Amino acid sequence: MSSPEIASLSWGHMKVKGCSSSYKDCKVWPGGSRAWDWRETGTNHSPGVQPADLEEVLKKGIDLLVIGRGMNEALQVPSSTLDFVMQKGVDVRVLQTEKAVAEYNKLAGQGAKVGGGLPLHLLTSPSAFCCTN
Repeated sequence: MSSPEIASLSWGHMKVKGCSSSYKDCKVWPGGSRAWDWRETGTNHSPGVQPADLEEVLKKGIDLLVIGRGMNEALQVPSSTLDFVMQKGVDVRVLQTEKAVAEYNKLAGQGAKVGGGLPLHLLTSPSAFCCTN
């Protein structure tokens, strides 16, 4: 199963190829995507992304995870979270969201088993809809 391409990105709007819904913040993995609702784990810009935010994507059999820090890089990614990902045997890259999407799409296009946590801003979609490709 391949990782879906991020078809478009603008402030507050992200579209995943093959999915009729659009996201404000999203998680993507080989074969699917869904809204990333920060309220599920109590995530905020600081202290930032928590292991619980990434567990779902890590369980999808990925080899590499790309984490976006938001359009203005306000979202923190603590070293403890990076350690958690690497202990699972998954490489991780942390970038500003536009760069993270470009990197994710490049890797997905090369057939890599890549997942992503891609935020645009703090307020997320209240729905946790899921799109499987």
